[in-house]
Amino acid sequence: MNETIKGTFNQTLKLREAEGVEIISLMDNSVDFLSTIEREEVQNVREWIKERKDEKWVKKHFRLPLAEHGFSMFVRVFNGEESHSVLFDTGSSPDGVVTNAERMGLNMGEIECIVLSHGHYDHFGGLPVAVRAVNKDNLPIIVHEDMFKTRGAANPDGTVRKYPDFPKEDQVKPARYVITKQPCLLANDMILVTAEIPRKTSFEKGFPQHQVFIDGKWHPDPWIWDDRAIVINVKQRGLVVLSGCAHAGIINTILYAHQLTGVNDVHAILGGFHLAGKESKPRISQTVKELKRLNPKLLAPSHCTGWRGICAIAEAFPHAFVWNSVGNLYQFLKASSLLKPARIPHPQGCG
Repeated sequence: MNETIKGTFNQTLKLREAEGVEIISLMDNSVDFLSTIEREEVQNVREWIKERKDEKWVKKHFRLPLAEHGFSMFVRVFNGEESHSVLFDTGSSPDGVVTNAERMGLNMGEIECIVLSHGHYDHFGGLPVAVRAVNKDNLPIIVHEDMFKTRGAANPDGTVRKYPDFPKEDQVKPARYVITKQPCLLANDMILVTAEIPRKTSFEKGFPQHQVFIDGKWHPDPWIWDDRAIVINVKQRGLVVLSGCAHAGIINTILYAHQLTGVNDVHAILGGFHLAGKESKPRISQTVKELKRLNPKLLAPSHCTGWRGICAIAEAFPHAFVWNSVGNLYQFLKASSLLKPARIPHPQGCG
């Protein structure tokens, strides 16, 4: 049964500070297991798997994860002995995310909630299989009503390429959809899901080719109002922002995170920035300029950011930039904590 959450947009939510967050890239467009990573907060899967699994398990079970045109992050937040796990997006293939979790020895049963960034197939494709892997009655799946619309993208010749349909309610049972346009807090108030993101910048104009099918016809739908991000506030560090595609614009997304939390410092930004494609090229330099004003300590643009956008960001932020690979582990902990903490306790109930 679907559940609808109502609330108000103009609010500052009491996002609880987390002592730390761990983020594992479950699915993305690329893998790179050879390049070194010059940030102590980030490890590739070959490094962290040896620290968290014994040698016997690694030899018997570990396999390198796979990439696809899709996106998914396994997110753990913790405060003392308390910890919570959330799955952010589920990739495009039916079982890619679950396969990668198995290859890396991740327990999908830890997941207390699934959050979908928006209703495009490369973010919801693995949802039914992920739900079965989590295997919990009434597992909440945070969605927006627009995700259920029939959508597509206009081709140069005027035809429309229809996207795969969003999973129906009976395809995700025994989980349940929680439909909301409003910001909401998860994980005992340590994870914020943004609401519809206000469009404030002059250069972030959505996805011009995007279409929606209504009353038997395709109509332009460039704004993609269901696009959302998740935000964590790490003690003594600042905001960690995860974006699926940032169709709203990554700068608009960060500005809204500021507005919702009242926190100005941005420590890290990860995920898709949607700077790929011919129509997005003019936005790259403007995005880089605004990112410099925000001055994040770590940037891991991936997925739909595209090689031009990623290269521009890498050049502008040589110390903050990290190339994301499927399997990367990101650890953002309060300043007084040591990196690479002991194995996280089994998660408690969802907030």
